[in-house]
Amino acid sequence: MEFGEAKEKFISTWGSLGTLWGINKAMAQIQALLFVSTKPLSMEDIMTELKISRGNTSMNLRNLVDWGIVTKVLISGERREFFTTEKDVQELAKIIAKERSRREIKPVIKVLEEVSSIEDDGSKQTQELIKQTKALMELANDMDTLMNKLIDQKQNWLTKSVLKLLK
Repeated sequence: MEFGEAKEKFISTWGSLGTLWGINKAMAQIQALLFVSTKPLSMEDIMTELKISRGNTSMNLRNLVDWGIVTKVLISGERREFFTTEKDVQELAKIIAKERSRREIKPVIKVLEEVSSIEDDGSKQTQELIKQTKALMELANDMDTLMNKLIDQKQNWLTKSVLKLLK
């Protein structure tokens, strides 16, 4: 497989995987392109390489910047904006996990907290709702805490061992 084919295959595959970590295909493809690029790219570079519209590129770059995955880079003498992404895979995973927690897990925990704190009217249905939503809330809190602890750890022998066990 030659470089161009391998690059295209990587970007396409990463785009498909993007939906698993909460972003759309075009966002993931832009991030993948920046990830394998040796220099920051302009919006025009991205549009040309991925064959996507200016609006699609602009919207998805803005979302990636909001996620903290992509950053703008100032290049002296250039009027255009350039973009790059985190190149350290460990750091990239941390950013994604923290953002998913903020956007997805924390709101669910908040809803479960509200629902589980309803007034107990003594009925079996109410007691079951309270019991189950509290259990889910505890599980979600525990998983969020565990995920954050793993993310904040350096890649030492213990972290590597735990990650191997999880696979």
